[in-house]
Amino acid sequence: MSRRSCSLIQCLLPLPLLFNLLMMSSLLQTSHGDVGTAAQYSPPYLPTACYNDSASQFPSNNMFAAAGDGIWDNGAACGRQYLVRCISAAVADSCIADQVIQVKIVDYALELNKNPPSAGGTTIVLSETAFGAIANNSAAPASINLEFQQ
Repeated sequence: MSRRSCSLIQCLLPLPLLFNLLMMSSLLQTSHGDVGTAAQYSPPYLPTACYNDSASQFPSNNMFAAAGDGIWDNGAACGRQYLVRCISAAVADSCIADQVIQVKIVDYALELNKNPPSAGGTTIVLSETAFGAIANNSAAPASINLEFQQ
């Protein structure tokens, strides 16, 4: 009589069940973006590294940001849209739960010497309006941790 060999997974789990488990695990992921830090900056917002003195660069909802070194990409980040959400901060309850916003990159964070951001070395520096949409301004610290996706 021949003896059939199988791997541990093959012997314990039938193929359709294994396939279903793999599919479910990919659907249950909670994060689909990158994680970084964000700060906020205040007016004046002009001039910018991307569009100089053109006020038409700003979205009408004032949801815009300056890119840090990690996403600047030698200026290719100009005009990119990112979905961002606050995931944590040093001060408890600073994040507005489940709030996701879309921001447009209009500047380079390292050139914000006209009005420096509240924290150096951040991934993205948000306008006051954008920062306030995802974090409680009264409780928010100088920077927050965020999830972002282009």
